[in-house]
Amino acid sequence: MVTRRAIASVAAVALAAAFASAVAAAGGPARPTTAFPATGELVRSTVARTAPRPDAPIAARMPRFRPDAQFAIVLALTARRGVDGDWWYRVSLPGRPNGNRGWIPADAAAVHPVTNRIVVHRAARQLEVRRVRDAKVLLRTMVAVGRPGAETPLGRDFYVASAFVPTDPFYGSFALETSAYARVTDWPTHVVGIHGTNQPQLLGQAVSHGCIRVANGVARRLRRLAPLGTPIDILR
Repeated sequence: MVTRRAIASVAAVALAAAFASAVAAAGGPARPTTAFPATGELVRSTVARTAPRPDAPIAARMPRFRPDAQFAIVLALTARRGVDGDWWYRVSLPGRPNGNRGWIPADAAAVHPVTNRIVVHRAARQLEVRRVRDAKVLLRTMVAVGRPGAETPLGRDFYVASAFVPTDPFYGSFALETSAYARVTDWPTHVVGIHGTNQPQLLGQAVSHGCIRVANGVARRLRRLAPLGTPIDILR
């Protein structure tokens, strides 16, 4: 089992303080951001619905806090005014099945435009970090991906849900928890992680149980380049 340190909690508290003060000053967001994707935290527990209206079926329940007491991160992909006159965010939903989307009230989350995006090319065993505003490549590196039968799942607009310094050397110097799930992963909860490794000789191969392994130096760089909420595309 992975033991987490307080890094992600500290980052989440800092973000929450900034967002909460802005929301409080404005009395809640009357109009959402127009720059997407955007990320942040829930300011209250809510439900995601299948359409931007309060009577639409529930797609997922979204508590404000994760089971580990960290703030729940959201990734908003677009916004729309609903039939009720209020603004709604279309969000990427974590968990199974991968690729699920839902709509939440815009006043349930405080978000800001993302800075970078992680792109993983599974067949090429390559990870890139690209700056969103101009698509500049900030990092390109070799990775290990899921072995046959435990493939790293494909999909767009996954996101960094948590980050921590592992105590188990298997996970290397730093680890990102993503919103993607695989049938079998190196993670205790079947979440797909992006993490360092104590077996760098295996990089460039399909050997993991679904997680994406990087060199420890790269993992430390991701700590800065891929903060909570950073979108992740995993492509063929």
